[in-house]
Amino acid sequence: MSGQGAVSQGTEEKIHTDPVCGMAVSKPPVHAVAYQGTVYGFCSSGCKTRFERAPAHYLNPTAPEAEDFDARYICPMCEGVEQIGPGTCPSCGMALQRATLSGEADTSELTDMHRRFWIGLLFTVPLVALAMAEMAAEPTPGPSAVDLNVIQLLLATPVVAWAGFPFFSRFAQSVRNRRPNMFTLIGLGTGVAYLYSVAATLVPAYFPEPFQTAQGTVAVYFEAAAVIITLALLGQVLELRARNQTSAALRALLALAPTHARRVDAEHVEHDIPLEEVRRTDRLRIRPGEKVPVDGVVDEGNGAVDESMVTGEPIPVAKAAGARVVGGTVNISGSFVMTVTEVGNETLLARIVARVSEAQMSRAPVQRTADVVAGFFVPAVIGIAVVTFVLWSFLGPPPALGFGLINAVAVLIIACPCALGLATPMSIMTAMGKGACEGVLFKDAEAIEVLRNIDTLVVDKTGTLTEGQPTVKSVVTFDTDTRSLLRHAAAVERSSEHPLARAILGAATDRGLDVPAGSEFQSIAGQGAGARVAGHWVDVGNARRLEHRGVSLAPAACDAAEALRARGETVIFVAIDGGLAGLIGVADTVKSSAYDALAVLKRAGLRIVMLTGDSERTALAVAAALPIDDVVANASPEEKATYIAVLRERGAKVAMAGDGINDAPALASADVGIAMGDGTDIAMESAGVTLVKGDLDGIVRAIRLSRAAMRNIRQNLVFAFAYNVLGVPIAAGVLYPVLGWLLSPMLAAAAMSLSSVSVIGNALRLNRVEL
Repeated sequence: MSGQGAVSQGTEEKIHTDPVCGMAVSKPPVHAVAYQGTVYGFCSSGCKTRFERAPAHYLNPTAPEAEDFDARYICPMCEGVEQIGPGTCPSCGMALQRATLSGEADTSELTDMHRRFWIGLLFTVPLVALAMAEMAAEPTPGPSAVDLNVIQLLLATPVVAWAGFPFFSRFAQSVRNRRPNMFTLIGLGTGVAYLYSVAATLVPAYFPEPFQTAQGTVAVYFEAAAVIITLALLGQVLELRARNQTSAALRALLALAPTHARRVDAEHVEHDIPLEEVRRTDRLRIRPGEKVPVDGVVDEGNGAVDESMVTGEPIPVAKAAGARVVGGTVNISGSFVMTVTEVGNETLLARIVARVSEAQMSRAPVQRTADVVAGFFVPAVIGIAVVTFVLWSFLGPPPALGFGLINAVAVLIIACPCALGLATPMSIMTAMGKGACEGVLFKDAEAIEVLRNIDTLVVDKTGTLTEGQPTVKSVVTFDTDTRSLLRHAAAVERSSEHPLARAILGAATDRGLDVPAGSEFQSIAGQGAGARVAGHWVDVGNARRLEHRGVSLAPAACDAAEALRARGETVIFVAIDGGLAGLIGVADTVKSSAYDALAVLKRAGLRIVMLTGDSERTALAVAAALPIDDVVANASPEEKATYIAVLRERGAKVAMAGDGINDAPALASADVGIAMGDGTDIAMESAGVTLVKGDLDGIVRAIRLSRAAMRNIRQNLVFAFAYNVLGVPIAAGVLYPVLGWLLSPMLAAAAMSLSSVSVIGNALRLNRVEL
């Protein structure tokens, strides 16, 4: 990728050409470096170019180290602009920002703009004072006026040439790339004002009469150029500060992990070690008031852990042996020893930050409106500026050309498209950071936009409405005993990830049974599984599984199954060598938050549907205690997806919440899929929203955040459009014939800078939204 964000791909046979400057790239490049399987190089004119699948001989052994380019930078406004290392966007000219967060923010651009602003201000203040004094004094043509112009020239030149250099550099880049943007307008406006003033100072005699005042002098606008540059720098400083705040929530998450851990060795001696030295299977001691360093499982002891920083829930969670703990959470009371299961980028905290960072790069569909407008906005503004100059030159009071020039500059400066471009991405980035701190992870910006409009929520039962930790409640046997039935069923379920399989394994373990390994394992999602155990073929699943395998059910077995279902138990059939061996009744506990969360969603106007693969009798028993509108039972994964599709065809906006492999097709079919964070990976990959805690309260927070974010985006877009619709005509002078009002380019510069900051400031209000 070039330094301007372009990509050059090629093979060994192709001659590479830099897509920005058009110059050929030498073989091997002048500089090149390998980073994560990609070769990065520079063309002979200095542009950075990325080579995909480049041959090994492209590498330059004298190239810089890969760490010099270890961060991808993207543009928050423009899709697809990405490069290794900092730079500016070729489309909008804005400073790029890191695509993935590190522990500390990259403030190099902010530091540079801050320094340029203060030095520019140092020269601008006396320049403005001199210009104001000259305007207040009686006009006296002659050498004194020329001398004052020379002093203004000396004061303005450092501001324009040095402090404003980044603006003119980006202006030149926009012209070279034929991508007009805000810096096109700033560079054009200030450049014209400055060069005009230089000419008026050095060769005033060459200016025709329409440029001269009544006293015969030619007005200069050094102070306008300097003030515009200084205010634009101030706007950049405020904007960069505000942009850094959009990722402050994620950086706060990164900062949660402690720098050290207390490892317990084989001799039970405890040692403090740096976090980087912690490895899987290490045993760590967590004392009261300490942070959990990494993810793991409690081995011994107990504690009350505050997980609010990753789940949004303020109540500490009790932890005992076997409970999972998350890195970055705080042990409020008690002491325990944990075994490390994930470290580094594999921890939940790191995965949350990585996922949200990636999602922040996506674009919401509503952004397309701003993109369409931005496509013709700058050329239209330049055209309006030209028309303004022409009309004032012919119709304005003397000096007509002077009025035409200054009003045209005001039009160029005030019509900044930056606020329009920032309106959507800043709100999206802030909302995603807020959501991460509340345990709500959005896969992309589209999920935020679509979730706002849903009117139907479809929920799975096991693991979504219930805790997802079912236990065996009943065992009914036919021609075998309970221990043998559980032993054969557990042998099959050893290879399954379903919560019901874990319940059967747990029951066998609790009874001290020796569970053999099965072979030839087969599984059909939504039906069950089968395997060969100790020479016998064993099928474990629902009635569909047995029907698929040709196993018949006696009336006594059907009656026993119905009795279990009437108690709200899920019935699992076990067949050995084609004959029904028994039934296992498994029950789960409804989540404590389910009723209140569903009640809130119903009050918000949503229709709630339970969609489960369980039997109708069991599903109705669970639904009876919850505010659910409809129940669809005995649904296979394919039927779940079909049901979602039918709802959408009827005009419903559907969100589907589930946690298992069998929910993945339905999650993908819905307008928005919502996965429980304690569910399977495939469910989370299929969903647009993941709830870290796996609690239904998270759905309430996600919908509230979605609606707040879209409301915020609409506010930003209205503000940006209204600002330009009102500002450009005023700057052009439409109010002058009626009220005698003209907009100074300096005031236009102040309004231009503050408009972008106002949009970002409004976006940051999302951090204070109550969810």
